[in-house]
Amino acid sequence: MDHSSPFRSVLAEGLPKPVGPYSPATIFERLVFVSGQGAIDPATGQLAGLDVETQTEQVFRNLEAILKAAGTDLSHVLRCGVFLIDMREFAAMNAVYARVFGDHRPARTTVAVSSLPHAGLRVEIDAVAWLPGV
Repeated sequence: MDHSSPFRSVLAEGLPKPVGPYSPATIFERLVFVSGQGAIDPATGQLAGLDVETQTEQVFRNLEAILKAAGTDLSHVLRCGVFLIDMREFAAMNAVYARVFGDHRPARTTVAVSSLPHAGLRVEIDAVAWLPGV
């Protein structure tokens, strides 16, 4: 009897370290589920900027690194969840989001939250993508 797991974790050098007991991403069949990413620069372990634009840029660099390690990229993202601590920063986050995705328009939910799991963090984004050619 085969007890192998139907899913696998995405782990690679240089990826942002989770702040808890979870994987940066999990692959199930052709889907990649990326855990919420904050604006921590994996090279320094420090928060990248204090404003939502700079933080959103770093979040997308983190998402991109995880997706690449999984075998896909931002052009294959199907859905994002965006968590902001201040909905007044929606337009600034959205400008970075629109630039990063260009004409690609994944489904998205954006919500305001009271706090995020790192002091100074203004935005967190999770994603679901598909694996091409698998």
